[in-house]
Amino acid sequence: MNIFRILSLLLALCLAALPAAAETVLSRYLNEVSPGELVEGADGFGAIRDDIAAAPVLKSGETIGWAFVTSDFVGTTGYSGKPIHTLVAVDKDAKIIGVRLVKHSEPIVLIGIPEAKVKALVEAYVGLDLIAEAASGGTSHDVDIISGATVTVMVIDDSIVRSGLKVARSLGLGGLKPEEKPAGPAFEINPDAKAPSDWVTLEGDGTIRRLSLDVGQVNAAFAALEDKRAAERPMTEAPETTFIEMQAALVSVPAVGKAILGEAEYGSLANLLQPGDNALLVAGRGLYSFKGSGYVRGGIFDRIVLIQGDVSIRFRDKMHRRVGSLAAEGRPEFTETDLFLIPAASGFDPAQPFRLQLLVQREVGPIEKLFTTFDLAYQLPQSYLRPVAVAPAPEPATIASPDESTAQADLWQKIWRGSKTEIVVLAGMLLVLTGTFFFQGLATRNERAFFWFRMSYLTVTLVFLGWYANAQLSVVNLMALFGAFVSGFSWQAFLLDPLTFILWFSVAAALLFWGRGAYCGWLCPFGALQELTNRIGRALKIPQWTLPWGLHERLWPLKYMIFLGLFGVSLVSIEQAEHLAEVEPFKTAIILKFVRAWPFVAYVAALLIAGLFVERFYCRYLCPLGAALAIPARLRMFDWLKRYHECGNPCQTCANQCPVQAIHPTGEINPNECVNCLHCQVLYQSKSTCPVVIKKLKRREAVTVSPVRDLGHHPNALKPQTSH
Repeated sequence: MNIFRILSLLLALCLAALPAAAETVLSRYLNEVSPGELVEGADGFGAIRDDIAAAPVLKSGETIGWAFVTSDFVGTTGYSGKPIHTLVAVDKDAKIIGVRLVKHSEPIVLIGIPEAKVKALVEAYVGLDLIAEAASGGTSHDVDIISGATVTVMVIDDSIVRSGLKVARSLGLGGLKPEEKPAGPAFEINPDAKAPSDWVTLEGDGTIRRLSLDVGQVNAAFAALEDKRAAERPMTEAPETTFIEMQAALVSVPAVGKAILGEAEYGSLANLLQPGDNALLVAGRGLYSFKGSGYVRGGIFDRIVLIQGDVSIRFRDKMHRRVGSLAAEGRPEFTETDLFLIPAASGFDPAQPFRLQLLVQREVGPIEKLFTTFDLAYQLPQSYLRPVAVAPAPEPATIASPDESTAQADLWQKIWRGSKTEIVVLAGMLLVLTGTFFFQGLATRNERAFFWFRMSYLTVTLVFLGWYANAQLSVVNLMALFGAFVSGFSWQAFLLDPLTFILWFSVAAALLFWGRGAYCGWLCPFGALQELTNRIGRALKIPQWTLPWGLHERLWPLKYMIFLGLFGVSLVSIEQAEHLAEVEPFKTAIILKFVRAWPFVAYVAALLIAGLFVERFYCRYLCPLGAALAIPARLRMFDWLKRYHECGNPCQTCANQCPVQAIHPTGEINPNECVNCLHCQVLYQSKSTCPVVIKKLKRREAVTVSPVRDLGHHPNALKPQTSH
């Protein structure tokens, strides 16, 4: 009977650990902000409604507004790829009465721009009239963009306005009503439609839409801004000079795509698109680029955004394809021609009107810019559409609609398809490393060749995995994984970053075979950076310090203490643990490539300088990720590193030359500290360094020479023969 009680208790605990099925973002953050901080004079929050993720804001028991978090209603993914959660309160007249930025992971805010500046910008939305926003399509207010944080501010602005409109319409605030679908039949793309073959006709019938701006129009737009600094720095080109001519067409429509792109190019696009996906062609010429260079640095196009009702789509580099040439007759010459993929999960409807908003910037100071926007309106001509056939309503049990998990699955699958090159390169790296470990005797036979192989591999790790692909693992990943197991594990979140996912899987496998060294010694970009800079230091004759064994052994536990401390904090607050995880220099040195506030850069520089004198100083004593991987290191199934009986007694060659001092004076290798650099295996075969090998060679040489010497003492030895 006792065993059944124990099983019942365990089952109850497991069920208690599962998250509520309908948990909202609001329920997580409502208690983190006091009512008075959100809305002046408020003294309480009511219960979250069942029909909408909004809670009453109370003052003396009376409802004075409704609080909600933007992420419950619209997509709020920022520059970091993670949501920006903003708590908003709106009153009965559909005016915003309170705003607080409650959670974000934006790197430029965490480490570059003071958070107080962004919070002040967010709080300036108090007083925004959502009725005016509904009438103007969300453009009745000016966006006060902070230089260097364009994407972040635009996402915040977009999410506040669109989520505010959704809540106001749902609750009937200010007389707003839920948007009604257009009267009449619904429309869908007609796959049998025909399109003209020449560019002029395509423009004339609205298949291609154009936004043309000259220098005079742009100067006038900036002069109309409240901040007159823009008017003081007008463009000096002639007013009629083309600032930008931007043209757009929905080329996922078969007839349009074939007419503009040509059969072959459209065929490639059709193979790329998944069911429900769309694609927009954008072409431009003139003084101003609609792409800019921000997408190169951060992977997001910050100058254009597609807006359709409550849907707002910002394009990332994974959603972008360049177009070599266009097929339509009479096409103009463009300086840039690009395809932007619109995922099905975005909710975009190609049969409905939308607009492509262009953000134009002007420098007004050394680091300050002002911004204004222009819209390119687009509606697919009716000739490409057909009414949707109305099918009999199925039984409720047979209705199947895509849920959030399906949308997430589509998203990560698309990301993986867009990362084929990076995945192939990483797979090649893992294959080479596995072969090196399996055939380590052969790989380490030539000391010079192995040295240059290792330096080349570490360079690829640093440049490709680190600076290019940002595939730097972190202890934050482990804390997030533990949090996922506690709150309800889902593969979807971890599959969104293909290289990180593959690396973690390979690390898990490597721990069983070789311990932590496979990652720490070969695949960690910051570890590679330390070793490469140390090699440069050695070439410059910087002295190398070997810490006394007693001190070295006592510094080892520091990284374990740091890891356990971070892990303990993560049990209370994962957000606080993420901030404390800045003890890892990875974000500064690898992800942000040293473009960060000076204290962070100084910290990394100090670690790298220390590493010039003590190789892999950070790895040895401070790395919490290394500590986390070292804990299961003793579970490895094989002991691959070869040793002689003489190692440690009396020979100390390997112990003295180990780059991270992972070999005890008694000769055994500590798997918790070993980074599998294989230097000890190079020495194991060295005919010039290893005393054991040298002794064996001398013994073999002596055995070879001895018969010759014995032959020299024979009476008839080496006597010339005479013939009779």
